[in-house]
Amino acid sequence: MNKTNVKPAEGKLGIMVVGLGAVTSTFMTGVLMARKGLAKPIGSMTQYDKIRVGKGENKQYLHYNEIVPIAGLNDIVFGAWDVYPADAYRSAMYAEVLKPKDIEPVRDELEKIVPMKAAFDKNFAKRLDGDNVMVGKTRWEMVEALRKDIRDFKEKNGCARVVVAWAASTEIYVPVYEPVHGTLADLEKAMKDNDTEHVAPSMCYAYAALMEGAPFIIGAPNTTVDIPAMWELAEKTKMPICGKDFKTGQTLVKSGFAPILSTRCLGLDGWFSTNILGNRDGLVLDVPENFRTKEVSKLSTLETILREEDQPDLYTDYYHKVRINYYPPRNDNKESWDNIDIFGWMNYPMQIKINFLCRDSILAAPVLLDLCLLSDLAARAGKYGIQRFLSFFLKSPMHDYTQGEEAVNHLYRQHTMLKNALREMGGYEPDEEID
Repeated sequence: MNKTNVKPAEGKLGIMVVGLGAVTSTFMTGVLMARKGLAKPIGSMTQYDKIRVGKGENKQYLHYNEIVPIAGLNDIVFGAWDVYPADAYRSAMYAEVLKPKDIEPVRDELEKIVPMKAAFDKNFAKRLDGDNVMVGKTRWEMVEALRKDIRDFKEKNGCARVVVAWAASTEIYVPVYEPVHGTLADLEKAMKDNDTEHVAPSMCYAYAALMEGAPFIIGAPNTTVDIPAMWELAEKTKMPICGKDFKTGQTLVKSGFAPILSTRCLGLDGWFSTNILGNRDGLVLDVPENFRTKEVSKLSTLETILREEDQPDLYTDYYHKVRINYYPPRNDNKESWDNIDIFGWMNYPMQIKINFLCRDSILAAPVLLDLCLLSDLAARAGKYGIQRFLSFFLKSPMHDYTQGEEAVNHLYRQHTMLKNALREMGGYEPDEEID
């Protein structure tokens, strides 16, 4: 094993989340319960996954924290912003993801997590109507207020480091607009000019986090940090960024199942995906402008796995459709259906049906934990800018589209990227090929 320059995970790690809804209240409750030994953090790669390091007689299978210094669950302190004033306990009870018996043992700790006023613009999420918001502030004033929130939280809680994660609702689609998003100077000018069309509230959070030395995670498909101006800021501040959108249910299945078709050299005529979802995220996505943001994210998965240029006989002109329908009776228990029309020997057609009755927040909570812990690790390892090794956890992984780079959506290639990055940070050889 070689010497590694990763700084140790000493002191408290502040995890500040934007949005204190179903996902984040489930995430916080689970971590607090696990700390008491009353629950297990199942689904978390950082807590369960093992990676091979070394070869031959030196081969070992180790947990992540045996390879690199990862912050422990006992070191985490939670903070939040939300448009609704309910504390984490009330939010968890309201979300009804978890049963009261799984919330009550940590009620005292959850009640102390009270959301700060959100930087919010109703034009970006018309279905949300909370009053715990910054009133009358320009985009630049929002940035300044958020920076102060981060500094105050860090000082009050004695945190050595902070990570900021957007786990709020999907904003309306904001196309990349070169005059604002092209350079950091242009973005800062737009914020100071209060350009409310091209500067989304999420961009204010990202800018504030990076300026305060906190890695930023975008857990929704928003444009937020997927613009050259933010890449420039991440480089300037030497901070990691990652996104977009937590990969939980249907897209996880798609990124794992599509490789079966390509590996087996089976053709694809069409892939129809639909979902029903009844939580606050479903409510927001019921607005076409917000759904458009999610649609772009979910549609990108197949096109980089089943590529016409690789196999024109198999993957030319297949039809890919994604739908999400708001259906309140299901609340957080999302159901997805995939109908896959494939063809095989001599072009004979076949069909595959996948019906996934999942729990959105139960799948998202461990992803949020892993992204926070690994982003903190990346910062201590001196990694900054887009963290491609975290693509495994994301629906629409960030990449430099200005240079013609394609995202890696193939689940098993993503896992190899993750393992190799951890090996390297741990001082081991990155010894698996991504092909």
